[in-house]
Amino acid sequence: MTNLQTLRAPLVPERVRRTGGQGFSFLPHRFLRDGFFSMLTRDELALYVMLLLAGNRDGVSFYGYDAICSLLRCTLDDYLDARNGLIDKDLIAFDGTRFQVLSLPAASVNSSPGPLSTDLDFEEHDPATIQAVIRHSLGSSHSK
Repeated sequence: MTNLQTLRAPLVPERVRRTGGQGFSFLPHRFLRDGFFSMLTRDELALYVMLLLAGNRDGVSFYGYDAICSLLRCTLDDYLDARNGLIDKDLIAFDGTRFQVLSLPAASVNSSPGPLSTDLDFEEHDPATIQAVIRHSLGSSHSK
């Protein structure tokens, strides 16, 4: 084996990752190379990775905001900021019930024509945003 082959060989060959039929998540190298990784906040990155892991082969998942907040140990407001940030960056789509992790856009972007894209869209169709608006209007400091 040449030096280059040795350098590129797995450190622990018996532990090379395989999908094994248990999921379909992956992160393409472009995610790091083309600046998508560096443009995300910590909460956006955590949510993105969670949605990757939860998605089916089409990138679709059905986790609700309460389960996501619990898994990520974040507040409802942090979740909403992260979710909306990922939509704005054209990395996910959300229809009020389902998420889809999208194929990476041609370049890092800051806006998306996603299914729910305006504050009004979210206030009228997204259960988590509706709950946050109600709590805020009632002066409640509780969040999931």
